Amino acid sequence: MPAMTANRLLPALILAVLILGAGWIWVSRAPSGAAARPPESIPLKGHPAPDFTLQTVDGAPLALADLRGKAVVLNFWATWCPPCRGEMPELQAAHETYAPGGLVVLGVNQAEARAVVQAYLDELGLTFPVVLDAQYEVAERYSVNSLPTTFFIDREGVIRDMVVGQMNAALLSERIKTIFP
Repeated sequence: MPAMTANRLLPALILAVLILGAGWIWVSRAPSGAAARPPESIPLKGHPAPDFTLQTVDGAPLALADLRGKAVVLNFWATWCPPCRGEMPELQAAHETYAPGGLVVLGVNQAEARAVVQAYLDELGLTFPVVLDAQYEVAERYSVNSLPTTFFIDREGVIRDMVVGQMNAALLSERIKTIFP
């Protein structure tokens, strides 16, 4: 009699394991919003740069789409980031040199208070436009995982290059040539 009970219990046990396994797979799957981002919004070389609108340090809205027709150096940074600080003089020099010809150096600060950012800009004498990404929305949209990260966007709004990490003058100049003749 015990052998007969074991024979009936084994299929029930296998069925229970299969049901629990399927339930675990269902519960642990990626969140429904994870696949909601359309593939065209992922920043890739040769593809359009995802548009955004953020407030400048002065409080005015600035949309990337409004810069169409100009080449854009889009730099993600923070005041606490030493490599970001190290490349700021190079970005400022590029702004001063190329802005009259239609190049825009645009800084995207990562979730810092307006007053902190303004004090930093004043301390370093930075005059290129800076927008505030208070909730990391734009950084997420551009898949920024490390600071500094810089995108080079041509006059048609297409990403032509990207650099993760601190740039020196030579590297910045080389990359600007990919978007600005």
